[in-house]
Amino acid sequence: MKTNRTSINIIISLIIFSLISILTIYTTKVFLDSSLGNLYLKQLIFYLIGGVVTIFITYKGFSLITRYHYLIYIGVNLLLLSLLLFGISINGSKCWLFIGPISFQPSELMKISLIITLSAVISKYKMKHDKSLKKEFRLLLKLLILTLIPSILTFLEPDTGVVIIYFLILLTMIIFANLNKKWYIIGSLLIISIIGTFLFLYIFERDLFLNIVGDNIFYRLDRIFNWASSSGFQLENSLIAIASSGITGFGFNQNPVYFPEPQTDFIFATYTANFGFLGAIFLIFIIIIFDTSILRLATTKIKLQDKYIIIGIFIMLFYGQVQNIAMTLGLLPITGIPLPFISYGGSSLLSYLFIIGIILNINRERLRYRN
Repeated sequence: MKTNRTSINIIISLIIFSLISILTIYTTKVFLDSSLGNLYLKQLIFYLIGGVVTIFITYKGFSLITRYHYLIYIGVNLLLLSLLLFGISINGSKCWLFIGPISFQPSELMKISLIITLSAVISKYKMKHDKSLKKEFRLLLKLLILTLIPSILTFLEPDTGVVIIYFLILLTMIIFANLNKKWYIIGSLLIISIIGTFLFLYIFERDLFLNIVGDNIFYRLDRIFNWASSSGFQLENSLIAIASSGITGFGFNQNPVYFPEPQTDFIFATYTANFGFLGAIFLIFIIIIFDTSILRLATTKIKLQDKYIIIGIFIMLFYGQVQNIAMTLGLLPITGIPLPFISYGGSSLLSYLFIIGIILNINRERLRYRN
């Protein structure tokens, strides 16, 4: 029991997440179109299917994924490309592939594939004895290209939030790769230069700016400006629902405040409206236990590639949690990032349960080796 505490903490946290998710999604049905059906039942089915996926990856699937990670990476990029060529536009974005009645987001698969591929490249380099600035440059260039390909394809959908996650994964892995300090200085200067150029073109060279990034950039910038001024119907009503929910909330299924996407992007506001400040603190407490269990695994004696995989998974989950909760409170821009394991969505939930299988597999192998 003691040696397997990491897995136990993760599994118990997931059970709590599933209950919170299904109950909260149930309370949104009064605000949603009846044509969407019973989303809470669909979420339950996604959890059951995801549980099977988790078990398979834990005991059998992870070794296959690591063995053929490059083929999987190429395949998912082809899916992203097919979206741009054949995808159906929904609300101005081509993010979903439809195969009969089944739909999914290839970008969710890409997050996992990118983590595994980048970790394989870095760990392979770190195990070499002959290192130099030239070889580190080649490593960085390879990592950047591997990240840029899906980033460009995903940006064109457009889905800026996922692109941010791709680069967060890349930057986190590079930081933990412990390369020559010169690269971190150069990288910081490059990031500052890119941001400065972006702002200069937007302010002073608007026509050139539009030719480079396209017209839909204004929609994305409006979301940022609305956040900065705490304006916008969705954000304003989210803040009203959270602020007026009190210590224990309005009561289960009694939320009187409507805001768009209560079951996905703004599910934290929906949950808080139902269960109040105490409910929000409880959820955040479970998230902290869950996250620290994953992070603790990265500090144990595991294979180098597994260590980078855990780091990549942690930053992906942590960013999603912070971004989603903070945007419902008006602390960060609205980017459409779901709250991991809580927000409704088959693709995102299955991808998150997929990575839980990876984590449990790594912990299982660690315990088996130690025993």
